[in-house]
Amino acid sequence: MEIVEFAPEHAHAFRTLNEAWIAKYFTIEAKDREVLGDPQGKIIAQGGRIFMALKDGEAVGCVALLKMADGGYEVAKMTVAETVRGSGLGRLLMEKCIEAGAEDGAPRLYLETNSSLAPALALYRATGFKDLAPAKTEYVRADVFMERRY
Repeated sequence: MEIVEFAPEHAHAFRTLNEAWIAKYFTIEAKDREVLGDPQGKIIAQGGRIFMALKDGEAVGCVALLKMADGGYEVAKMTVAETVRGSGLGRLLMEKCIEAGAEDGAPRLYLETNSSLAPALALYRATGFKDLAPAKTEYVRADVFMERRY
Protein backbone atom coordinates (compact mmCIF):
# COMPACT_ATOMS: atom_id res chain seq x y z
CA MET A 1 0.00 0.00 0.00
CA GLU A 2 1.11 3.55 -0.62
CA ILE A 3 -0.18 6.90 0.61
CA VAL A 4 -0.22 9.68 -1.97
CA GLU A 5 -1.34 13.29 -2.19
CA PHE A 6 -4.81 13.80 -3.63
CA ALA A 7 -5.13 14.31 -7.37
CA PRO A 8 -8.34 15.25 -9.22
CA GLU A 9 -8.77 11.66 -10.42
CA HIS A 10 -9.18 10.58 -6.77
CA ALA A 11 -12.32 12.70 -6.24
CA HIS A 12 -14.78 9.89 -6.99
CA ALA A 13 -13.00 7.41 -4.69
CA PHE A 14 -12.74 10.03 -1.91
CA ARG A 15 -16.50 10.59 -2.08
CA THR A 16 -17.40 6.89 -2.41
CA LEU A 17 -15.17 5.73 0.47
CA ASN A 18 -16.59 8.38 2.79
CA GLU A 19 -20.23 7.95 1.80
CA ALA A 20 -19.92 4.22 2.51
CA TRP A 21 -18.76 4.57 6.12
CA ILE A 22 -20.95 7.55 6.97
CA ALA A 23 -24.09 5.87 5.60
CA LYS A 24 -23.26 2.65 7.47
CA TYR A 25 -23.16 4.31 10.89
CA PHE A 26 -24.88 7.69 10.53
CA THR A 27 -26.74 9.93 8.11
CA ILE A 28 -24.92 11.81 5.38
CA GLU A 29 -25.29 15.46 6.35
CA ALA A 30 -25.33 18.65 4.28
CA LYS A 31 -21.74 19.49 5.27
CA ASP A 32 -20.63 16.01 4.13
CA ARG A 33 -22.25 16.50 0.73
CA GLU A 34 -20.65 19.93 0.35
CA VAL A 35 -17.11 18.72 1.09
CA LEU A 36 -17.37 15.35 -0.66
CA GLY A 37 -18.89 16.95 -3.74
CA ASP A 38 -15.99 19.36 -4.22
CA PRO A 39 -12.84 18.24 -2.38
CA GLN A 40 -10.64 20.37 -4.64
CA GLY A 41 -12.57 23.55 -3.90
CA LYS A 42 -13.60 22.91 -0.28
CA ILE A 43 -10.35 21.40 1.01
CA ILE A 44 -7.33 21.82 -1.29
CA ALA A 45 -8.09 25.36 -2.50
CA GLN A 46 -8.65 26.42 1.13
CA GLY A 47 -5.12 25.40 2.13
CA GLY A 48 -5.93 21.84 3.17
CA ARG A 49 -4.59 18.51 2.04
CA ILE A 50 -6.00 15.08 1.24
CA PHE A 51 -4.12 11.80 1.35
CA MET A 52 -5.26 8.71 -0.50
CA ALA A 53 -4.19 5.16 0.36
CA LEU A 54 -3.75 2.99 -2.71
CA LYS A 55 -3.44 -0.78 -2.91
CA ASP A 56 -2.52 -2.09 -6.35
CA GLY A 57 -3.62 1.28 -7.76
CA GLU A 58 -7.08 1.14 -6.12
CA ALA A 59 -8.09 3.68 -3.47
CA VAL A 60 -8.71 1.83 -0.19
CA GLY A 61 -8.49 4.69 2.30
CA CYS A 62 -8.30 8.43 2.68
CA VAL A 63 -8.03 11.31 5.10
CA ALA A 64 -8.34 15.09 4.78
CA LEU A 65 -6.64 17.92 6.61
CA LEU A 66 -8.86 21.00 6.62
CA LYS A 67 -6.97 24.26 7.19
CA MET A 68 -8.14 26.05 10.34
CA ALA A 69 -8.03 29.77 11.14
CA ASP A 70 -5.37 29.24 13.84
CA GLY A 71 -3.00 27.59 11.34
CA GLY A 72 -3.82 24.09 12.54
CA TYR A 73 -5.60 21.36 10.64
CA GLU A 74 -8.84 19.54 11.29
CA VAL A 75 -8.46 15.83 10.57
CA ALA A 76 -11.59 14.86 8.66
CA LYS A 77 -13.07 12.34 6.26
CA MET A 78 -10.77 9.56 7.42
CA THR A 79 -11.83 6.08 6.37
CA VAL A 80 -10.47 2.72 5.35
CA ALA A 81 -12.31 0.29 3.06
CA GLU A 82 -13.89 -2.74 4.76
CA THR A 83 -11.52 -5.03 2.80
CA VAL A 84 -8.43 -3.60 4.54
CA ARG A 85 -9.77 -2.88 8.03
CA GLY A 86 -7.45 -4.19 10.71
CA SER A 87 -4.40 -3.90 8.46
CA GLY A 88 -2.91 -0.88 10.24
CA LEU A 89 -3.81 1.44 7.37
CA GLY A 90 -5.74 3.80 9.65
CA ARG A 91 -2.62 4.27 11.77
CA LEU A 92 -0.52 4.91 8.64
CA LEU A 93 -2.99 7.55 7.47
CA MET A 94 -2.95 9.23 10.90
CA GLU A 95 0.86 9.15 10.99
CA LYS A 96 0.85 10.83 7.58
CA CYS A 97 -1.41 13.57 8.99
CA ILE A 98 0.87 14.09 11.99
CA GLU A 99 3.92 14.24 9.73
CA ALA A 100 2.22 16.68 7.33
CA GLY A 101 1.10 18.96 10.16
CA ALA A 102 4.64 19.07 11.53
CA GLU A 103 6.10 19.79 8.08
CA ASP A 104 3.60 22.61 7.58
CA GLY A 105 4.27 24.14 11.00
CA ALA A 106 0.74 23.57 12.28
CA PRO A 107 0.31 24.23 16.01
CA ARG A 108 -2.19 21.38 16.32
CA LEU A 109 -4.40 18.78 14.74
CA TYR A 110 -8.07 18.87 15.75
CA LEU A 111 -10.87 16.40 15.11
CA GLU A 112 -14.53 15.75 15.77
CA THR A 113 -15.85 12.21 16.01
CA ASN A 114 -18.52 10.08 17.61
CA SER A 115 -18.32 8.19 20.90
CA SER A 116 -19.65 5.01 19.22
CA LEU A 117 -16.55 4.68 17.01
CA ALA A 118 -14.37 2.81 19.52
CA PRO A 119 -11.59 1.71 17.11
CA ALA A 120 -11.20 5.28 15.83
CA LEU A 121 -11.12 6.71 19.36
CA ALA A 122 -8.46 4.17 20.36
CA LEU A 123 -6.35 5.14 17.34
CA TYR A 124 -6.66 8.85 18.06
CA ARG A 125 -5.69 8.43 21.71
CA ALA A 126 -2.80 6.10 20.80
CA THR A 127 -1.42 8.75 18.44
CA GLY A 128 -1.45 11.53 21.04
CA PHE A 129 -4.89 13.11 20.76
CA LYS A 130 -6.45 14.46 23.96
CA ASP A 131 -10.12 15.04 24.67
CA LEU A 132 -11.48 18.59 24.63
CA ALA A 133 -14.66 20.07 26.02
CA PRO A 134 -17.66 19.88 23.67
CA ALA A 135 -17.68 22.55 20.98
CA LYS A 136 -20.10 24.02 18.46
CA THR A 137 -20.07 21.89 15.33
CA GLU A 138 -21.73 21.61 11.95
CA TYR A 139 -22.14 17.84 12.40
CA VAL A 140 -25.06 16.32 14.30
CA ARG A 141 -23.09 13.08 14.83
CA ALA A 142 -20.06 14.75 16.47
CA ASP A 143 -20.00 14.30 20.25
CA VAL A 144 -16.26 13.86 20.88
CA PHE A 145 -13.73 16.64 20.25
CA MET A 146 -9.98 16.08 20.38
CA GLU A 147 -6.67 17.72 19.56
CA ARG A 148 -3.02 16.83 19.24
CA ARG A 149 -0.62 19.70 19.88
CA TYR A 150 2.88 19.87 18.42
